[in-house]
Amino acid sequence: MKGSILDTIGSPLVQVDSPEGATIATKIESFNPGGSAKDRPAREMIRAAEREGRIEPGDWLVEPTSGNTGIGLALVAAARDYDLTIVMPADKSEERRRVMAAYGAELELVEGDMEDARARANELEAEGAIQLGQFENPANPEAHYKTTGEEILEQVGDREIDAFVAGVGTGGTISGTGRRLREEFPDMEIIAVEPARNAVLSTGESGSDNFQGMGPGFVSDNLDLDLIDRVETVKLEDAEDECRRLARDEGVLVGQSSGATSLVSQRIAREIAEPDLDCPTVTGAFDDSAAAPEPDGGRVDDCPLVVTVFWDSGERYLSTGLFD
Repeated sequence: MKGSILDTIGSPLVQVDSPEGATIATKIESFNPGGSAKDRPAREMIRAAEREGRIEPGDWLVEPTSGNTGIGLALVAAARDYDLTIVMPADKSEERRRVMAAYGAELELVEGDMEDARARANELEAEGAIQLGQFENPANPEAHYKTTGEEILEQVGDREIDAFVAGVGTGGTISGTGRRLREEFPDMEIIAVEPARNAVLSTGESGSDNFQGMGPGFVSDNLDLDLIDRVETVKLEDAEDECRRLARDEGVLVGQSSGATSLVSQRIAREIAEPDLDCPTVTGAFDDSAAAPEPDGGRVDDCPLVVTVFWDSGERYLSTGLFD
């Protein structure tokens, strides 16, 4: 028995469709209680602030977010008895708004982008709210260092990770998880993913894109640029095509940023694949035996492995027409 819903945070690592001679595995973060990877930093930021004496139950919190961090904070605020105001750009999905409201958070929509949301959150902070600051709060990447990274290491077992692929928003996931994995696999490549039309890391300039949860339009303080080996970009329409493919061909329902990281993971896997190894697949419930025999030409732990993260469920994008 768990003592709190917050004790259930965690997700499985699942093999997805992979090119011959390589394996792609992804963390399915929709398994977290709030439905996304952002439950992890939400819990850690509030936990750290409580330890430091900055906040206590009953206080008023505020945070600018494109959605999932707001939902994660709304979950934790409900469980820990905080008043929470979320400031979010008005163009984000209806599902996000309704889920936050269901948890009891107050929602303030602003016209514009995340910079405008941050400006409004700063105004509310000046009025007495306490801002946790996901873009600069070290508890954000630390949450992924301690949980996402540790879970992946346990879940891959004896296998070596050759590449880690993650989208860039606050920088928490790629920085925290990447740092922990790099400690175990010094030669592992870390690949950042950003929107093609808002490619700040690639071009140095922000753009305009409707990606939700990726590409905030600026470089976050929490993004450890020294960890990143390369940056790949994905167009929104290509990411959405991949979301539909994942849902209809693999039964994996995810949102736009996950579609983007899936495409880049496939690119990387094709680059490092070793087809002569004849890599086996991981066995599961529909296999006839608990463990499949090793095929001729290679063992599963010899097969190049790419790990990525699928941040949330496609249910949060239904009103956008993503799956129409």
